[in-house]
Amino acid sequence: MAELEDNQLVFIDDKGNEVLCEIIFTYESVEYKKNYVFFKPVGASDEDDNIEVSCASYIPQEDGIGELNEITDDAEWDMLSEVFDSYIQEEVDEDELNCEGCPGCDDGGDCSGCPGCGN
Repeated sequence: MAELEDNQLVFIDDKGNEVLCEIIFTYESVEYKKNYVFFKPVGASDEDDNIEVSCASYIPQEDGIGELNEITDDAEWDMLSEVFDSYIQEEVDEDELNCEGCPGCDDGGDCSGCPGCGN
């Protein structure tokens, strides 16, 4: 497999195939005393632009390559689901603060209702 970039990892799927993945974010749980990584296959999305996000606990190692471990505990999955939902909400909130051309901006009109620019 090619050399990995900083935001990538290789995941071994159920069939034993190496899957190049992009790291979405990492999370450290004080409650479970573990580190987690949320990731998605590089370039993978369906016709509706949906992607499947995976998560694993990992043990960081000095060489930058960590050991991934499967999550089997339902309570742990519930906690991680809440973490991911919070992450997605933060991303949505951040996007709303970045004006990408509200109707007022597009036609040079009133942008006072735009949460991104508020002009």
